[in-house]
Amino acid sequence: MSVNGYLTTLSSNLVLSSSENSSIRTSISTLSSRLNSYFNNGQLHKHFQFGSSTRGTILPRKADSNSDIDYMVVFKNPNNYKPETLLNYLRNFMKAKYSRSEIYKDSPTMVLELNHIKFELVPAIQDYWGNLSIPSRTNFLSDWMSTDPTGFNESLINANRNNNSKIKPAIRLMKYWNTNKLNYYYSSFLLEKWVVNKFHYSSRPYIKDYVFDSIESLSYNYNDSQSFKGKLDRAKQIVHNTRIYEHQGKPISAENEIKKLFPEF
Repeated sequence: MSVNGYLTTLSSNLVLSSSENSSIRTSISTLSSRLNSYFNNGQLHKHFQFGSSTRGTILPRKADSNSDIDYMVVFKNPNNYKPETLLNYLRNFMKAKYSRSEIYKDSPTMVLELNHIKFELVPAIQDYWGNLSIPSRTNFLSDWMSTDPTGFNESLINANRNNNSKIKPAIRLMKYWNTNKLNYYYSSFLLEKWVVNKFHYSSRPYIKDYVFDSIESLSYNYNDSQSFKGKLDRAKQIVHNTRIYEHQGKPISAENEIKKLFPEF
């Protein structure tokens, strides 16, 4: 198999299975129903799923054990409570409705870990015009920051269309590498944005080109750890070696080389 064929197949395997999708849909339906039941006195504006699971770039749990579903809960908050209070509201909801599940704070969210999936519930508030704010990452206990939870989706859809549906597979592969070889060094969301911005108006013929160009374009900062610098240098060297094997007409060697970064699972 060629390197591009291998990466294309791997990117397809990184899509959620039908059974995993079905379980997630069931859990979301249950979560929605329980939120409505618990907050039944008009405390909420709305609640909804967002993030990579709505964009088709979420990784299956067999590829990323920390894979999760982002879910926003928008409170009316007439008393102008700080984020900590609304986080506590969500904690109390989880304890009441999911008493046997693992529940913990992962600032600025509340995490609900079920057997097959993990939810990150984000408290939010809404102003008169419908603009949303979530807890600030720098001071999540008391400060709010504005957000547009679905705004990036359109950018990704457009970029994927402009690149003949290769952006989403490339993103899944880059996230897989970040998860399994870089120990989540890059923010998953920021990595997605970086790929979209890099290739938005400059398509490539093959999925491998997106992956190779992405890795070769990354750089580290002076204060990054030596461990990360070594991993990134090694990744660049593997891409370089893979290119050489392909140029020499050695497809098996090229495939074996790229599997060092993107192993089968």
